[in-house]
Amino acid sequence: MTVYIRDTHPPRGFARILWRLPLWLYRLHLGWLLQSRFLLLTHIGRKSGLPRTTVLEVIRADKTAGKYTVFSGWRKQSDWVKNVEKTPQVKIQIGNHSFHAQTTRPAPEEAEALLLAYAARYPHLLRLVLRLLGYQTDGTEEDLRAIAHHSIMVTFEVLPPGTGGNV
Repeated sequence: MTVYIRDTHPPRGFARILWRLPLWLYRLHLGWLLQSRFLLLTHIGRKSGLPRTTVLEVIRADKTAGKYTVFSGWRKQSDWVKNVEKTPQVKIQIGNHSFHAQTTRPAPEEAEALLLAYAARYPHLLRLVLRLLGYQTDGTEEDLRAIAHHSIMVTFEVLPPGTGGNV
């Protein structure tokens, strides 16, 4: 049974440096090393109106449909989530390829299916990440469905060329 055991917050100090390592790879033009497992998100700050960047792990990449789905570990506490809710037009970079995209939220049933598929591919990694995010879970399908309903997922849908956004 899933138990949310503690509120967690984005890391600080040395842990923040480790979590931001993929961002530095992108800044050093080495994003191609991450392939399609991570994407660089450029979004507009909801208060400042300035471009902001973060790197997110992709839990599903549908390259033919141009859809990339990510999971927000810190739910609504994540600044990027608040920012894309206000301004859903973003820019994403996967490896060396950049695209303008529109954000959407998957339906609850789709979110469940996405998390279950991710758990099937990376069971040990998912358990570790969930523990870091404050969950105590036995990894059952029922637990993962509950986590999917409690969490936030965002899908980035690539826009056709020439229909770029404001990022």
